Amino acid sequence: MPRPQATRRSAKDSAGPTTRPFPQASMTHYVELYDTTLRDGTQAENFNLSVDDKIRITRALDELGIDFIEGGWPGSNPVSVEYFQRMQTTPLSHAKSTAFGATRHFKNPPEQDANVQALLKAGTPAVTIFGKSWDIHVVDALHIRLEDNLEIIEDTLAYLRPRVDFLFYDAEHFFDGFKNNEAYALSTLESAVRGGAQTIVLCDTNGGTLPHEIPPIIARVREHLAGTGKNVELGIHAHNDSETAVANSLIAVAEARVRQVQGTINGFGERCGNANLTSIIPALVFKMGLECEVRKNIDRLFTTSRLVNELANLPQNRYQPYVGESAFAHKGGIHVSAVKHNPLTYEHIAPDKVGNIRRILISDQSGRANILHKARQWGLPLTPDDPVLATIVSELKELENQGYQYEGAEASFELLMRRAMGMTRNYFKFASFRVMNDKYRMDQPPLTEATIRMFVGGREVHTAAMGDGPVNALDCAIRKALTRFYPSLEEMELTDYKVRVLSGEHGTEARVRVLVESRDSQNTWGTVGVSVNIIEASWQALVDSINYKLMQEDLRRSKMA
Repeated sequence: MPRPQATRRSAKDSAGPTTRPFPQASMTHYVELYDTTLRDGTQAENFNLSVDDKIRITRALDELGIDFIEGGWPGSNPVSVEYFQRMQTTPLSHAKSTAFGATRHFKNPPEQDANVQALLKAGTPAVTIFGKSWDIHVVDALHIRLEDNLEIIEDTLAYLRPRVDFLFYDAEHFFDGFKNNEAYALSTLESAVRGGAQTIVLCDTNGGTLPHEIPPIIARVREHLAGTGKNVELGIHAHNDSETAVANSLIAVAEARVRQVQGTINGFGERCGNANLTSIIPALVFKMGLECEVRKNIDRLFTTSRLVNELANLPQNRYQPYVGESAFAHKGGIHVSAVKHNPLTYEHIAPDKVGNIRRILISDQSGRANILHKARQWGLPLTPDDPVLATIVSELKELENQGYQYEGAEASFELLMRRAMGMTRNYFKFASFRVMNDKYRMDQPPLTEATIRMFVGGREVHTAAMGDGPVNALDCAIRKALTRFYPSLEEMELTDYKVRVLSGEHGTEARVRVLVESRDSQNTWGTVGVSVNIIEASWQALVDSINYKLMQEDLRRSKMA
């Protein structure tokens, strides 16, 4: 019998490998996405947002297509109070603003409970109430009887139900509570149903539940709630302490058919974080074929992820799936060659589907394909049969053997390629520099001065500048010398500076690599320097940074001409 012929699919035919929908998943299953970045996410260490930041993120989440945006706990702090006040005059096109709070205090009826009244004052169309599911928490945290907890769950929800459009109940510590006392954990859900909760969200608050445990527990919940005769939806709220929050959320949708998934952008949250919506959303849309509002705007996912990090003043996680800079980065020459012919060979989806881009990295594993790709990207006339290509490959491997790294310093590599191709201009000629660091008093910081001598257009320039440390002093001196000739350098600034010791064999004599990140009003770029002398390595990176800036100015002017 003849062997069947394989069918070849091109990158244009599909965004990724063919995936079958999960057994119960289909486009008829609409998934609600509930974002708690502004509340649960801000409980992460070193994660802080102003009211303006929270408003900006709310608008971005709304534009992305998130269904419910939990803004915080009204009355808990001045930021939350102001946020909810401002949200009352901030229109949203799709999302529903949501306030979060606890069941009433046992000693207070709902109409006299400050927490419950603050929820209503927030004026949100949706309210989420959390209550205790684990008997240990009822006794040891609330210090009330088990039956008292059932009472405050039911009457808190019953009071709120006619006063809000959407009412959710977060069953805190549900999975731990279920495993410890199944009957009581289920009885707390009964109370929530009687109180009028439209959706019951099962929370893995401690993050210790594993994926295989999720479906049978939810199946038992469905079986039990069926006896109430009430139509209630289920949701999942997973924490990441066992590194399974995303998996737990996806399996809850795929096998247990929950309707609502809660999480945070980039997985921020207390301890190890929450379920990461930037990983969950593409899986729901592209892998499981489910319907959700975000499907329409999922190409905004990358920019939304970066906006949250930027406003929280936290670095981007380059290795994050889907939205990280390295998610679609290719380094090995074989990989690059294959991706050029068909991206499906090393990419599970097309990067532009989530707003990301494909990146070809330059490294000592690079082949000719990497360099040719960069040449096309930068508009350089380099062809596969050009002898200069072999020169660039050889120089690259030799430099990286010395400790240079271009993955985070592509500006330096573009300059290297242009020099090899004879396409660079000498903007200035270096003569010498000196850096002096004087400590006059032990109770005062040292004084640092850099002196440089260079030639610009045949004119000798000799100048000095003070700075906060030797690198800053060098940077200031270079700018002082060159700005009169190249005024565009005034808008350029150094934004990041990293030093890495490459070998500890010689102690303080070890070779170091310096990575410098610079930016102007339009671009950000990285440059690199390597030496046994940290000042020399810094000088290399700074000079490359300035040369790159001036080169980009020339290219812009030539395009306009």
